[in-house]
Amino acid sequence: MSQKYVCPKCGNTQFEADEIRTTGGRFSKIFDIQNKKFTAISCTQCKYTELYKGTTSAAGNILDFFTS
Repeated sequence: MSQKYVCPKCGNTQFEADEIRTTGGRFSKIFDIQNKKFTAISCTQCKYTELYKGTTSAAGNILDFFTS
């Protein structure tokens, strides 16, 4: 089932999607492990952005640790 995007601020139907990663608690901040993943949906007209929490894998977190 496909859903259409409608910006809640301006009503525009065009958007851009990006992925961002952030650090979590103290340990991940000390070692710069970006173990939180979000999808950002931004309206192309007014730039209003919503974040949706994603999931990360243990392997991805370990790889991030060694590539930081």
